[in-house]
Amino acid sequence: MLSALSPLDGRYAKNVEALQSHFSEQALIRARLEVEIRYFIALGAESGVRQLPKLKAAQERSLLQLVERFGERDAKEVKQIEQRTNHDVKAVEYFLRKKLGRIASLKKHAEFVHFGLTSEDVNNLAYGLMIHGALRTVIQPALRAVHADLQRLAKRWERVQMLSMTHGQPATPTTLGKEFQVFADRLQRQMAQLKSFKMQGKFGGAVGNYAAVKIAYPDVQWEAFGRKFVRSLGLTPLTHTTQINPHDDLAELSHLIHRIDTILLDFSRDAWLYISRGIFRQRVKKGEVGSSTMPHKVNPIDFENAEGNLGVANALFAHFAEKLPISRLQRDLSDSTVQRNIGMAFGYHLLALTSLRKGVKKLELNRRRVHEELEEHPEIMAEAIQILLRKHGVPHAYERLKAFTRGQAVTIEQLHTFIKTLPLPGAEKQRLLQSL
Repeated sequence: MLSALSPLDGRYAKNVEALQSHFSEQALIRARLEVEIRYFIALGAESGVRQLPKLKAAQERSLLQLVERFGERDAKEVKQIEQRTNHDVKAVEYFLRKKLGRIASLKKHAEFVHFGLTSEDVNNLAYGLMIHGALRTVIQPALRAVHADLQRLAKRWERVQMLSMTHGQPATPTTLGKEFQVFADRLQRQMAQLKSFKMQGKFGGAVGNYAAVKIAYPDVQWEAFGRKFVRSLGLTPLTHTTQINPHDDLAELSHLIHRIDTILLDFSRDAWLYISRGIFRQRVKKGEVGSSTMPHKVNPIDFENAEGNLGVANALFAHFAEKLPISRLQRDLSDSTVQRNIGMAFGYHLLALTSLRKGVKKLELNRRRVHEELEEHPEIMAEAIQILLRKHGVPHAYERLKAFTRGQAVTIEQLHTFIKTLPLPGAEKQRLLQSL
């Protein structure tokens, strides 16, 4: 959409459309409706709430179908109600009350919709459902795909020796496969934590102590009821809260995704540098243009796009982690407008993963350049040689190699000659010479 304010809804809409069913306004309304309906059903199942009888199976199905069939038309109806109420959660309540009138014998029980709840009881549980759904069906599969790409290339290039660089300078030999495996391992560790992550759920009324419902039904074990209800939604119940979920769960998730993004940003920059060094060529797609003025250019734009979008995502996730756990006294509303941007953060995260995979698939190993770099820097064998000298008790081993190599342009021939002068057993010398 050319008039979209955000590129996620315009230029990149197709790349992130999988998240629309989890983080759009319609998705939020639908999740709120689900929480309200499941709470209404749970209230009916509580024997101590005598005025609301246990719902029949057909009644439950009819209510749950409101969630399953919830669409744009329903969302627009809720938004029309909100124009009158100027309250988004209350609009969902009124929408559900209206729907109860069409289900046998439930109209007379409409007062039990949103019974004893505060808006945040519904909101935080709704966000929990939305985030769990997005992680399970979109984010984790996308990360698994990136991890699989890294693992595949690590395996393919596990025997490819290359020049390593520390401080941007030639260091020692390494293997390209190992360097890719480093990122695969780092990513896997964070993915394991993400897999076990669970959102928390706050439930308990205006300030989290069930005060109002305890007056109405003092014999009901409301704390136990609340814990059971939150668990039924797949969330971890909070025991002591103010009016709101303190958002420590969102802070934990934000820090976790931030770490994942930082790892992938690190990889994006390394891939960019390998391309710059000529270690990789990039597959050319017919018809594409690399530069508007330099026809020869094949730019690493996918890794640059990934780096940029990971940065935007992390700026948002960092703000969530810093802002959301702070609320004045029992509640202020500053978290509400911030939470609405969770989908945007995950959108930039997903967009970056898409760019990263696109870039990885274009990589073609330039074996000639890999070999040339090693040949251009035979001095990188200095570390191994001085360690071998130490093994055989040769004094001042490090200093010998330092005097010969530091800041020097050493050739293969010079290194061969140097090795032959070393006080080492013949077999050790031969092994060194064969390794060059």
